[in-house]
Amino acid sequence: MTIQQTLRLALFLCAAGALSLAAQNGQGAPNPATFAQHRVQFLTTVLSLTTQQQQQALTIFTTANTSETAVHDSMKMAHQSLRAAVQKNDATAIDQAAATIGNLTAEITATHAKADAALYAILTPEQQAKFNQLESHGPHMFHGGPGGMHGGHPPAEN
Repeated sequence: MTIQQTLRLALFLCAAGALSLAAQNGQGAPNPATFAQHRVQFLTTVLSLTTQQQQQALTIFTTANTSETAVHDSMKMAHQSLRAAVQKNDATAIDQAAATIGNLTAEITATHAKADAALYAILTPEQQAKFNQLESHGPHMFHGGPGGMHGGHPPAEN
């Protein structure tokens, strides 16, 4: 990885941290279109997307992020159900909540992978190589999962 690539990655991670802090401080996460726009801006910087690719990517990620919003709401409720089941020592409810969380996690993972596949299909071979290199730094670096810009577990509510 070149110094320039390392600096871009560091800038991206700082932006991701700022989004995370904003969400934790009650300012909320950006809406799906805004989040998609930030993601496309980052990808344009690192992959040199053309104007046409930017428009296609914006549609891809806005659609994915919009469908994910309801899943995140369901995930929050499932985590609340899990906490309640733990407090009641209700093994059956724990199993049900855990299964729901697993299914929702699978749904989010599939949404991310499908969006990545749609993006990958519009990239040139050179851009695909750069994309592969970025993805090698961690699973779903650009979205949910460890080190991602959003996703993961919702914050615990008191």
